[in-house]
Amino acid sequence: MRDLGAGFGHLLKGQRWVARHGRSYGFGLLPGLITLVLYAAALVALALWGTDFTAWATPFADDWASPWGGLFRGFLTAVLFALALLLAVLTFTAVTLLVGQPFYENLSERVDRDVSPDGTAPESHLPLWRELWISARDSLRVLVRAAVWGVLLFALGFVPVVGQTVVPVLGFFVTGFFLTEELASVALQRRGVELRERLALLRSRRTLVWGFGTPLAVAFVVPFVAVFLMPGAVAGATLLARDLLGEEIREGDDEENPQVTPETA
Repeated sequence: MRDLGAGFGHLLKGQRWVARHGRSYGFGLLPGLITLVLYAAALVALALWGTDFTAWATPFADDWASPWGGLFRGFLTAVLFALALLLAVLTFTAVTLLVGQPFYENLSERVDRDVSPDGTAPESHLPLWRELWISARDSLRVLVRAAVWGVLLFALGFVPVVGQTVVPVLGFFVTGFFLTEELASVALQRRGVELRERLALLRSRRTLVWGFGTPLAVAFVVPFVAVFLMPGAVAGATLLARDLLGEEIREGDDEENPQVTPETA
């Protein structure tokens, strides 16, 4: 239970950090806004033409007696939209991080310098194109894992009682885990931690991950909330990454407690 509270504490500290650093917060909003517009356009298009698509995909139902053909296609349209919405929630973070890689990389480095006792931050020393490639590749691998869980939970949703009570709760825990992996990957990838090792680290302290990611998953159901929480979520995930690796976290921020260096002494 202690890790559960610690994970939620990292989430809150990340939001407080960006609240104290307005410029970093402002730049961090841009990728989320771009991704939100793209996702909203796709969901609106699906809502407008989803019925036409299901009609095209089910020609065998053309001759069904009324009202069965309409009910069948209406059900398929609803399922298609629900799956698209679930996929949007699961992939929003990954796509936003990919779009905003330079923004979030800089933000994560600033958090590292701020909370590091010596005022330094690990650097990857990789070219941007290489970082983008690794991020996209790993995000795709995580998406496949998340999609398998999503399909399984969707199928379990049809089980009476359990599907309407236990499954939605499990869904938020699963989504929270994968959200945390995507967010923490910004700081962990910069440290050279590969995907397999990242997943092992997260599994070793699941309650810490759930404490951070599950409340975020609940909040991310509302797209506009996700946009405004993303910069703080990246900052908080950097703190969580340091916790997972056993790195010391100094309390305070670089404006209230500036580091004394040879250049500033």
